[in-house]
Amino acid sequence: MKCISWNVNGLRAVVQKGFCDFFKKTNADIFCLQETKMQNGQLKLDMKGYNEYWNSAIKKGYSGTAVFIKDTIKVLDVSYGIGIEEHDQEGRVITVELENYYIVNTYVPNSQRKLERLEYRMLWEIDFRKYLKKLDNKKPVIMCGDLNTAHEEIDLANPKANHKNAGFTDAERNKMTELLNKNNFIDVYRYLYPDKKDVYTWWSYMFHARDKNIGWRIDYFIISERLKNNIKDIKIYNNVLGSDHCPIGLEIK
Repeated sequence: MKCISWNVNGLRAVVQKGFCDFFKKTNADIFCLQETKMQNGQLKLDMKGYNEYWNSAIKKGYSGTAVFIKDTIKVLDVSYGIGIEEHDQEGRVITVELENYYIVNTYVPNSQRKLERLEYRMLWEIDFRKYLKKLDNKKPVIMCGDLNTAHEEIDLANPKANHKNAGFTDAERNKMTELLNKNNFIDVYRYLYPDKKDVYTWWSYMFHARDKNIGWRIDYFIISERLKNNIKDIKIYNNVLGSDHCPIGLEIK
């Protein structure tokens, strides 16, 4: 099975920049999007052969997630959000239950400049981790998306300069460490490539950061540890343009 995850930073915009070509070329079984910035029905897409699931923010043009799954795959259930009203206003989570595992597509809140939303982010982290563990107690989980955290220094180009900035604070990094080390989840990319440097999934639009590869790895596949022997490969499509993020792909048995 091939699963793609991509923060498109506005689906209506990225459709004008080659999204459909990439979608068809990859021929993924499951395609997860974050930051769609639209309501379902605002854009007519040719998704023949796929079932579509959308979770849009109440605030129009903001946040939002979507999942496209081949109609040959049996879907047992789909849920939106994590069941907590405070967290479920921005369309940040879609959970799809398949026969052997859950697919969880998520767009984690950004702590924002001056860490204005860090306190809320910490509450989200606690509640979202509980949600994942509840699922994991039933069957294995494959979680993907923009997690808005570079976990280790190897995961961004300038760790010292960004130590107290959103996405690389000790608080955010510690929450990811807790998820991985205390809750039996693994970061697939670092599991396969623990020492690989200069590999990123997001670049600022400023200062030609992408051309210079001054980026952050903040998009992930996180899976239940008991699925690790099912991993075939993970790819970072850093040559695919259209968004300030690039797509990532997981192949799993």
